[in-house]
Amino acid sequence: MADANSILDVLHELIETCRDGETGYAHAASIVSDPELKSYFTEQSQERHLLIGELQQLAQRGGEPRPDASGSVAGTLHRAWFEAKVDIGLGDQSVLNSVESGEDAAKRAYQKALASTLPEPVRAVIQRQAESVFRAHDHVRDLRDRGKAA
Repeated sequence: MADANSILDVLHELIETCRDGETGYAHAASIVSDPELKSYFTEQSQERHLLIGELQQLAQRGGEPRPDASGSVAGTLHRAWFEAKVDIGLGDQSVLNSVESGEDAAKRAYQKALASTLPEPVRAVIQRQAESVFRAHDHVRDLRDRGKAA
């Protein structure tokens, strides 16, 4: 069984990952021109917001009174990079490429979390969230690949 600190470390890493996703998706929705992408990105931003709330509740139950909900520096730099690509005219396909890259990072974070030793109630929440993140990853990858074929 993992100790409380290692469980909190896993939760904090996932909170940061989800915050990056929430902010990244909201940012992507604000700069794409395709209304379907805009809608999907907005929906995913809201989904990540809900995941953060669940993770924060788990952290609070684990003894963290106010779990940090900030994102990472890498996430901020990633968003700036995909905005720069749009600014130079690379368009929605470029945003999809960048969002898919961000989803790769989220998928890795959830895989890492699931590989750690966690109590069953925490593992169950993370497993359910991972399935949502993996579906989003695959959907964005498919959208990106269809864009390349077009």
